[in-house]
Amino acid sequence: DVLMACLFPPPQNTTFMDSQTDERSKKTTVFKVTILLCVQTITNGPMTGSRKRPSEGNYEKEKEVCIQLFDQWSEADQVEFVEHLISRMCHYQHGHINSYLKPMLQRDFITALPAQGLDHIAENILSFLDARSLCSAELVCKEWQRVISEGMLWKKLIERMVRTDPLWKGLSERHQWEKYLFKNRTTEVPPNSYYRSLYPKIIQDIETIEANWRCGRHNLQRIQCRSENSKGVYCLQYDDDKIISGLRDNSIKIWDKQSLECLKILTGHTGSVLCLQYDERVIVTGSSDSTVRVWDVNTGEVLNTLIHHNEAVLHLRFCNGLMVTCSKDRSIAVWDMASPTDISLRRVLVGHRAAVNVVDFDDKYIVSASGDRTIKVWSTSTCEFVRTLNGHKRGIACLQYRDRLVVSGSSDNTIRLWDIECGACLRVLEGHEELVRCIRFDNKRIVSGAYDGKIKVWDLQAALDPRAPASTLCLRTLVEHSGRVFRLQFDEFQIISSSHDDTILIWDFLNVG
Repeated sequence: DVLMACLFPPPQNTTFMDSQTDERSKKTTVFKVTILLCVQTITNGPMTGSRKRPSEGNYEKEKEVCIQLFDQWSEADQVEFVEHLISRMCHYQHGHINSYLKPMLQRDFITALPAQGLDHIAENILSFLDARSLCSAELVCKEWQRVISEGMLWKKLIERMVRTDPLWKGLSERHQWEKYLFKNRTTEVPPNSYYRSLYPKIIQDIETIEANWRCGRHNLQRIQCRSENSKGVYCLQYDDDKIISGLRDNSIKIWDKQSLECLKILTGHTGSVLCLQYDERVIVTGSSDSTVRVWDVNTGEVLNTLIHHNEAVLHLRFCNGLMVTCSKDRSIAVWDMASPTDISLRRVLVGHRAAVNVVDFDDKYIVSASGDRTIKVWSTSTCEFVRTLNGHKRGIACLQYRDRLVVSGSSDNTIRLWDIECGACLRVLEGHEELVRCIRFDNKRIVSGAYDGKIKVWDLQAALDPRAPASTLCLRTLVEHSGRVFRLQFDEFQIISSSHDDTILIWDFLNVG
């Protein structure tokens, strides 16, 4: 009663509505009434669906007056009024209001969009989900499940992974489910349930492959090169169909990757074939006869012979019309490749004090490593010297460069990881007992081969983490070669290596018996 008297003093010759003509006075009156209602709510308990607040006095009439006035205000005024009102409530009342507002603020947009003929928008939104979230979305309601099923969202998720992850792409090709991908709805494709059940099978395959790498489980195939005189396979490169190898007996042999039969032998070099690279058009080889030869990859015909270096051509790389060769004569040659028959010398890079054993490059840098214990960095565009990476204690035999990372192997028996931009050595890997002759890396692993006949698999991400103990870096040591390992290449499923023992080994981590 005291509160009522304070909030509503007795009228003086006028009615309630007649005396409140000013807009601000109206707001004040509603505010007072609402505060009274709030106080009564605290006193009598909250209004809920199961326990309705009993009416007292003129509550219903006063409530109608407040609602009528509230409805006359603009949205901005209504919001301002409610903010003032809420600011005067207690914590319990805030919780009650929050519970009341939550369902009002929720919107099932996925169900609402198809009702407006916008199924494609609902599908597009859900297509960004990962597998775990897509599983959860299927359980929301039948309408969400229908959108996911009719939108073939499991198929789209698998396609997204195949586009962005080489491991998924390789599995799709090897297990032949790629034929069911990247086809529109007008083409005959399996239902969404096929892709829904395919996804966990792919995950299981990936986990099995990773476990095989970690544990060294593999299926081994062996190619005996049967060289006539001097034995040894100095270099190789492979794809899904073939392996091309350069031999100590001066020949280049092309092998069928499935049957392992020799398809073709290319002859012409008068010295050992020390390095090679091929693409869809040509094979380029370097030899101890000091020449670089260009061959037609399909016919085996010699298209060009480059005579420049004074001693053995130890390594070469080509890409996008540019080729870099290096030699025992301590020089690096940069070539412009307009066509297989039109190759011209652009620049000779001089600076190493011993044989240049390996080169690699991209659009920014040319990187070279030498028997003088140094790695040198040159600008690809200007061919100007940039910096030297120092750290190896003896000559450097192999190297790979990608992005900011350089990984090198040396006759000091170590592998070093470098940041090419600042020249810092990030990590030293120890474990080989003799010269590290070949090295490759991808996003997960480093694989190295050495004169001790061993191939080692290293954890690249751990090697880049300075907190990782050295004992955890080497994942597996593979011992099958009986001679020095000269060259290797690997992908997500296999390593292919060559050796002084005149063999090529295929280490298959996918098809393990």
